[in-house]
Amino acid sequence: MVPLSWYLALSAVLFTIGAAGVIIKRNAIAMFMCIELMLNATNITFVAFSSFFRDVTGQLFVFIVVTVAAAEAAVGLGIIIAIFRNRLSLDVDDASVLRD
Repeated sequence: MVPLSWYLALSAVLFTIGAAGVIIKRNAIAMFMCIELMLNATNITFVAFSSFFRDVTGQLFVFIVVTVAAAEAAVGLGIIIAIFRNRLSLDVDDASVLRD
């Protein structure tokens, strides 16, 4: 059996990679992928604690997080397509020009 600390360490590493990617990347698609990586890291934590405490509450939270992530991806990709059609670029610095 794998100890809980290994799952938490994996989750921390994945969340850190995702957070670094959101900060470093300038491409909107790459930023969305990093956000999804961060959400999956939290899902691993929820499932690990759910298994450790033998309770299904963590798995219910994972279901909610996956649902929110799907909605976020649908709306986010729609916004990215609209920005690309107007600016012909996926750079997030170009998206800030839309305020003018």
